[in-house]
Amino acid sequence: MYRLFRAATRPVTYSRWVHLCVPILMLAVWMFIQPAAPWMPLLLVIPMGLLPWMRLAEGLQAQFLLAPAERNAQGNKEAEEHDFSTIASKGWSDRWRTLLWLEIRLVVSLATMAATVWLPVLTVELVTTALGGTVTTDRLVPASLPAWAAWLLAPLPLVLLLVSVILLGDMITAIARRLLGPSPSERLTALEARTEQLLERTRIARELHDSIGHALTVAVVQAGAARAAGDPEFTDRALCAIEETGRAALEDLERVLLVLRESGQRPSQRPTLVEADRLFESARASGSVVDAELTGPLEQLPGPVTQEGYRILQEALTNVLRHCGPVPVRVRIGMVADRLDLEVTNPLPDRPSVMTGSGSGLRGMRERAALLGGKAETGLYKGGWRVRARLPLERIR
Repeated sequence: MYRLFRAATRPVTYSRWVHLCVPILMLAVWMFIQPAAPWMPLLLVIPMGLLPWMRLAEGLQAQFLLAPAERNAQGNKEAEEHDFSTIASKGWSDRWRTLLWLEIRLVVSLATMAATVWLPVLTVELVTTALGGTVTTDRLVPASLPAWAAWLLAPLPLVLLLVSVILLGDMITAIARRLLGPSPSERLTALEARTEQLLERTRIARELHDSIGHALTVAVVQAGAARAAGDPEFTDRALCAIEETGRAALEDLERVLLVLRESGQRPSQRPTLVEADRLFESARASGSVVDAELTGPLEQLPGPVTQEGYRILQEALTNVLRHCGPVPVRVRIGMVADRLDLEVTNPLPDRPSVMTGSGSGLRGMRERAALLGGKAETGLYKGGWRVRARLPLERIR
């Protein structure tokens, strides 16, 4: 009883009722044309179901009337797969499913309309009988029925109507999910779109981690060094370095935000290894001695390799400053045969911060390399710390 009461208060019950009654309009129009053949609409829906756009129309009706709450919830999720397909039929499988849906919908509509018309009429006759009168000559209620029994039975047809509408609505919704649901090709397309979106979000998260993390690390190291030095000239240089690094980080942040708004720069305009000098200058301004050697035509590197290589180098230098402070850093970048080799090494101070292989930055470097078919290694090396990445070129060209 509680479930019945709860269903009676849900707006979707009545939107489904409208959906159940809509097909009967076609039958009503046909009855004006040819009342001697009421079965003809069952044949008329055959060519309609085979039209490609009919699946689109039926899918939209199902979304709006059968499950409006789910549609609103899904509308707030990007690239979310709906229960009902809202594109035209792409193959005969979709067309036959649409045709079967139309036939079932028409039959269920006839049952719904019969209940919608005759059950309220039965209630009216019961009330009229209880009052001692009649409504029509074709009585649905025996004339001998006592008045008290008529009063007692009068609400039951309306309750039965409500139960019928709820059950038929649930049934037609379940059938719609099966026959109007996305086809395997549509599900695959939606899954691919979702995967691309997740990859893009992961890439943006890495961009923010590397760029903003580098800028904040440089700013913290520079500020600490300036306070400890007590030299106005050094403090001025440190502030200039913080300003330059902060501006670069703001540019990266603005670019990422523009990408999120779908109006930003393309990935091809992301920083590349040709711009590695600004990372070296930032590290030198923080007090590190950077021994950098770049060999080969780095400007000819494929876009993905040079862009991801820049981010790996940025994260490596950021980790040096964050965990070891202004220590000497040795950087070697070069093209060897069919790959790009990148190596960053630094000594460990007497009391370094904890450097392990489980941090998000180190994991991000390995993931960047793996996406290109390469490999990134981090760990202790000859008493110091080394980051080494090998990015293949053949798979990218």
